[in-house]
Amino acid sequence: MDLLTLWKEFQMKNIAAALVILLLICCCSQKKSLVPDKADEVALTKDTIRIANDSLEYEVIIIEPGFNAWLTTQKPRNYYSLIYLENRNIRFVTEWNNRVAQPYRYDPNLYEMRIDYFTHIHYGYEVNYLLYHYFMYFQSRYKQRL
Repeated sequence: MDLLTLWKEFQMKNIAAALVILLLICCCSQKKSLVPDKADEVALTKDTIRIANDSLEYEVIIIEPGFNAWLTTQKPRNYYSLIYLENRNIRFVTEWNNRVAQPYRYDPNLYEMRIDYFTHIHYGYEVNYLLYHYFMYFQSRYKQRL
């Protein structure tokens, strides 16, 4: 072995050792708390959305951390027509319910319960808007395609 080869091996070993030390320092400096702090609790309660219409006797509760923050970055209300939202929601709900019915094929932790969405009921713009955007958020966050 010549002197140049030995020098390159020495440098590579030093670089590798420096990277390992740097990685250890980074990993050890991060602290994780097992007890959720108040900010996490507030974020969870703020990300609970209740959609209800007492006269029609239905209620939808969306508990999804991060949904509200994501929703504020989307197109404003009245951007989509009610017909567009209803048509998309019919398609999404149908596929969702198909996946709920097949727990061995699709993750039952993602598709926990069936959604009752009837085409003959007029749910209104707000319900359709929020439901549509929840499906969009769900697809994005969990890398699913409905």
